[in-house]
Amino acid sequence: MTDMATGLRLALADSLGSTGWREALMKVPRELFLGKVVYRTDGARADRWVPLRQSEMSRDDWLSLAYADQTWVTQVGGVLAEDAPDVVIGQPSSSSTLPSLVVLMLEAAGISEGDKVLEIGTGTGYSTALMCARLGDKAVTSIEYDPEVAARAETAISAAGYSPTCVVEDGLNGYAANATYDKVISTCSVRVIPLPWLWQIRSGGTITTPMWGWMGGVAFAHLTVADDGTASGRFMREDLCFMTARAHLAPPRPPIITGIGQARPSEIDPTILRNDTALWVAQLAAPQAQCSWGEDTTILLDVSTGSRADTRPDSAGGWTVYQHGPLRLWDAVEEAILTWQGAGSPHQSGFGLTISRDSQRVWLGEPDGPGWQLPA
Repeated sequence: MTDMATGLRLALADSLGSTGWREALMKVPRELFLGKVVYRTDGARADRWVPLRQSEMSRDDWLSLAYADQTWVTQVGGVLAEDAPDVVIGQPSSSSTLPSLVVLMLEAAGISEGDKVLEIGTGTGYSTALMCARLGDKAVTSIEYDPEVAARAETAISAAGYSPTCVVEDGLNGYAANATYDKVISTCSVRVIPLPWLWQIRSGGTITTPMWGWMGGVAFAHLTVADDGTASGRFMREDLCFMTARAHLAPPRPPIITGIGQARPSEIDPTILRNDTALWVAQLAAPQAQCSWGEDTTILLDVSTGSRADTRPDSAGGWTVYQHGPLRLWDAVEEAILTWQGAGSPHQSGFGLTISRDSQRVWLGEPDGPGWQLPA
């Protein structure tokens, strides 16, 4: 008779339809990486989390939870689920990502037998164990910034029977001791590509990472390192995003004052920024700005300079924008959006990224097309 956990792993592997990762999915027990407690939202507020404990469920129900293609939050605001009181208020800071997204990331990176991989962000360790199952322990190095998250992951990885190199450091610095790598894969989102990643990959190796900016725009980068030490590639079709590297998070935002500064008509409908790609484009033009929305306003704020812009409908059926501060945020966003629309409003995959020691340039269409520098 097949054990329930084995049967659920088989069902999960079948449902994901991955040929290359099927055997690893069959081997790695995901329930080990959830520990004994996970968080769920309490339904009242998106930032209120309550612990869901294995001890309060039947074994079958807990296994069904573990093998659902679902993300389970394991840390909120630095508080691990097993240490949680009845309610924790905050934002998720670590989780066990849904398996289909884990596999999508591994497949997008093109990881296969013979590769030596640096993983940025161990998290629960589930993806680390999948790579160990396919590549072997010696081929996998994984870095985790949070010591408590790292300790929890190492316990689970060891319990599953694997022993990769696990490091508790800032993953943005890579891990030179085990370089050179064939693949760098990041399970956290970044604003810019950390240069140490570039320096620790062989010529022809790749960097695969989700990217995120302070407006909330996302893109999925897959870059190949050239002989001259630069790297370039197009963004991918998948709008994939993980939790952001803590050093790349936006600064706290003060209360917003609207309707001040110089006013003029806007040449674009501000609601276009609710489109995912348009938000990404706007973010390229004003990378230091954060974006929020009121009932009928779109608001941009650059905390570092105090520059701000806000738009609202006018009586003639258009929109008025107010801009204040040393940077004309809306001017930059408007120009970028019009350029993007003039090119046919392509998805993020219509853009690419070229990085060197001195520059990280996102380009539209082709490398010599219109472009924007990512923040230093």
